[in-house]
Amino acid sequence: MTPPLVTVVMTTYNYGRFIEEAIESVLSQDYPPERLEIVIVDDGSTDDTAERVGKYGAEVRYFFKPNGGQASALNFGFANARGEIIALLDAVDFWLPGKVRRVVEELQKNPELGMVYHAFLEFDMETKERRNPPFRPVSGHFFGGKKEFFWYQPPGTATAYRRKALEAILPLPEEVRMLADGYLDVLIAFNSPVLAIPEYLAAYRFHGNNNFHADEQEMPRETRKSRIDKWEVLIVAICKGLADKGFTREQPPVRSFLDRLTLRQEQDKFKLQAPGRLRFFRHLMLYNRCYGPHLSRRLRLVNYFNALGALATGYKHFYLLDQWRERATISVRRLISPASAGRA
Repeated sequence: MTPPLVTVVMTTYNYGRFIEEAIESVLSQDYPPERLEIVIVDDGSTDDTAERVGKYGAEVRYFFKPNGGQASALNFGFANARGEIIALLDAVDFWLPGKVRRVVEELQKNPELGMVYHAFLEFDMETKERRNPPFRPVSGHFFGGKKEFFWYQPPGTATAYRRKALEAILPLPEEVRMLADGYLDVLIAFNSPVLAIPEYLAAYRFHGNNNFHADEQEMPRETRKSRIDKWEVLIVAICKGLADKGFTREQPPVRSFLDRLTLRQEQDKFKLQAPGRLRFFRHLMLYNRCYGPHLSRRLRLVNYFNALGALATGYKHFYLLDQWRERATISVRRLISPASAGRA
């Protein structure tokens, strides 16, 4: 049987210094080269990207367009892709051996799948360190009835889509200049099942401009604000995309997912500006409502205690609750221990 045609859509903007390794990682895959096409969308680069890509001639299809952001570049790439399977690759990243073969195997096994994703390594350009970050494989879809899918995280560019499933949610809203792949990964999981492969099949580079993976403690204020703004645009687009497909907050999976997005965004905002006591209390209560069904009874009680305690401590002194609880636990143990010894 003829293997399916796989199109690799690679978007780039001034990543000439990385793009050759990205291309080579695709060309070296153990998959029939005549069934693999590379579509590169250059979103207005001003560096030497075009010259570097030009070395590959007919092995790649290169398109240059004015800068319009990630969603714009992806829409252009999808429109020019011919494959029945479409895989994403950022020009700054690269694939590991066996990636295409493994993805195609899974999509061929299950015709219902809309997307396959997998774990990826982290490669720090400054320290030259390679890390295997933890990966929680979550398969299924939002309406599959499994509580495990609550923990689904949009996997970013470690993804491959069945063309039919992708077309059902396109075009991408072009106001999403960054994180557009996150939009895809959310909308597609509401429309069709997805599958996680617990194997490291790609590498993600830290190169100094990754706003979304910087050290939380050392992140500059402007970088954090930029990240918040980009997430805000993405969240608005996701809400509209879900509504356009007929999904509403009345549906528990939709409400649960949107609550998780809200909580994540609020946590980032609080690091820029501490919330008032009442706002922080509402944040903690939303957390309890959202995560409560997935936590133990004891942990839920602790969380409700924390929410009430936050009204007294506020955000900046919230850490004191742990100290008070620890002291109280030690005191109780001291009271109980002599009594237990006497009964012995």
